[in-house]
Amino acid sequence: VQLQASGGGLVQPGGSLRLSCAASGSIFNIIAMGWYRQAPGKQRELVASKSKDGTTNYVDFVKGRFTISRDNAKNTVYLQMNSLKPEDTAVYYCYTHQGTKVYWGQGTQVTVSS
Repeated sequence: VQLQASGGGLVQPGGSLRLSCAASGSIFNIIAMGWYRQAPGKQRELVASKSKDGTTNYVDFVKGRFTISRDNAKNTVYLQMNSLKPEDTAVYYCYTHQGTKVYWGQGTQVTVSS
């Protein structure tokens, strides 16, 4: 399974970005897809996830600002990020929980700065 993430970049505070992550390869029994992020000097942390049954989960610091969505036909998960803050600066990693395994994308840098 390969995950290709895209959509990161430099944005001013208050701006928006949309991340995409397309899964390819031997895809079956996806339990959940989602996003983590890792800021410099910090541990990787969950941002949002979307389960097979459509249930979404957001960490408190992005609720109301970020929206996760998924296109099952394209095996793609999206993260719409609005009202971005400097503290959202991090490398964002997509993942898919498939069967008993978790696969990771390569990461995409998001920098929020004026």
